Amino acid sequence: MNTFKGFKKGINLGGWISQFEKYDEKHFNSFITEKDIEYISSLGYDHVRVPVDYNVLEDEDGNVKKNGFGYLHLCRQWCEKNGLNMLIDLHECYGYSFDPLKKDMDRKKFFYDKALQERFLELWKRIASDFASYPDSVAFEPLNEVVLKEVADAWNMLLARYIEVIRSISPRSYIVAGGVCYNNVLSVPLLDIPYDDRTVYNFHCYEPMIFTHQGAYWMEGMPSDFRIGYPKTLEEYRKVVRELPVDLGGAIFIDGIREIGPDFFEDIFTPALEKSKKDGVTLYCGEFGVIDLADREDSKRWLKDIEEAFARHDIGHAQWNYKEKDFGILP
Repeated sequence: MNTFKGFKKGINLGGWISQFEKYDEKHFNSFITEKDIEYISSLGYDHVRVPVDYNVLEDEDGNVKKNGFGYLHLCRQWCEKNGLNMLIDLHECYGYSFDPLKKDMDRKKFFYDKALQERFLELWKRIASDFASYPDSVAFEPLNEVVLKEVADAWNMLLARYIEVIRSISPRSYIVAGGVCYNNVLSVPLLDIPYDDRTVYNFHCYEPMIFTHQGAYWMEGMPSDFRIGYPKTLEEYRKVVRELPVDLGGAIFIDGIREIGPDFFEDIFTPALEKSKKDGVTLYCGEFGVIDLADREDSKRWLKDIEEAFARHDIGHAQWNYKEKDFGILP
């Protein structure tokens, strides 16, 4: 089994240079500063996952924005000073977004459009060239949350090309690759890509969604005043999901699930763990967390259960999120 050294306990910097309200350099220069990185280090984290949108790094014609790359370089320098590593996550690329609020987005086209894919690879060539000198401290995540299961084969083909491109520039950088269905843990077995001892299988986990996304305004059909605790019985969660006008079933409806609690995470991680063992490729959870509308004590119980599962299987992880974005750990 390979390892993902230095990326065991992290946190996301969502909302900084991705998923911002508007393109605003004042925001970019103030939302995350060196003091934030110092504080994150003081909390015992060993890395940050840095989501970045393409329009911070390039203009609409694909021309490089030096200031945008500058934020990534500054973050790397701050991390180095404070003993942290850094995962660069391209959260959106030209022609693709996971964001459910972008309702007019064609989430299929990118995976079959050669021009869009070439632009995606060109951007990654620039990123890899800038950070190839730091293979142990800067890791690369190709793209955040591929939504549609039907593009799994096309995504595998693009990932193979991506890996070839990155390896031609940076042979020893970690590549952190996730699957479809919003990078659900159950999609890890669908990954079919070239791998080496610096490849990592990535997943996100917000299960049960009915708990972690209660009252979420971006979930169409979710009542803003809906609340539910943790843990509840499996049947209680299933009953509530059936009654809501929103699809939040996720993993609670798959066969073989035991009751909600520590065993639940063990059950839903099993297919990914088997894939990991078979290929000798380590697992990493790039996002997990509970919306700030949930009861605080319930959130603590959920975090305890999932983090114990991570520890049992030596799965590195990064909590969503450090600041704001409805999941922030800051008060």
